[in-house]
Amino acid sequence: MSILLQTIGLTAQYGDFRALFGVDIELNAGETVAIIGANGAGKSTLLRSITGVLVNAPEQVLHRGTPIGALPADQVMARGIAMVPEGRKLFPSLTVEENLLIGGQMRRVAGPWTLEAVYDLFPILRERRLNPGTALSGGQQQMVAIGRALMSNPEILLCDEISLGLAPVVIRDIYAAMPRIKASGASVIIVEQDIGQALRVADRVYCMMEGRVTLTGAAATISREAIHTAYFGDAA
Repeated sequence: MSILLQTIGLTAQYGDFRALFGVDIELNAGETVAIIGANGAGKSTLLRSITGVLVNAPEQVLHRGTPIGALPADQVMARGIAMVPEGRKLFPSLTVEENLLIGGQMRRVAGPWTLEAVYDLFPILRERRLNPGTALSGGQQQMVAIGRALMSNPEILLCDEISLGLAPVVIRDIYAAMPRIKASGASVIIVEQDIGQALRVADRVYCMMEGRVTLTGAAATISREAIHTAYFGDAA
């Protein structure tokens, strides 16, 4: 497999607080990778570092072998790396359709994801297209956030806690879209606290605790006991 994305000895901090300690991960072409761990493990910081929200040493993040750790967020997105942020972060003054169209304006490249393709993926959004984005239910807002990222036709899609705060039936509907997203050619990194959900959709899993990777392996072969130890530590 060809490696699309790598972090090498990635460190990150907020002021004097160190959040990541030498994190190494890889994403291969066509792969879905899940990053799991408790609150405060460093999962979201990892995504912020990859997407340029946090600036790092150039060689600590590689895209197709090119150092991108010091690039600003707009240049990272221009390379085809899009994020669905935690909390969705829709534009409250815009309609559903306008929120979606912004994704396509931020990176204008040809690809499988058009407005109609997003509406086919999430039909409820076609019905709600003229509604304010923030007037929708939490699950529908999450669909808009995913659709907005897809409109940039990303090579790599990063999803930060897309199931957080949603009802199980809504989570099921959102994750049902993942095979089609993967089939479109996007490789995916999912940050997820729901271990069962992560194992169902991922090819490989990284577990983080206190800013470090404590376990990695194929999702189909990692035991729950190993995950429990990596997730909570030996004392848990």
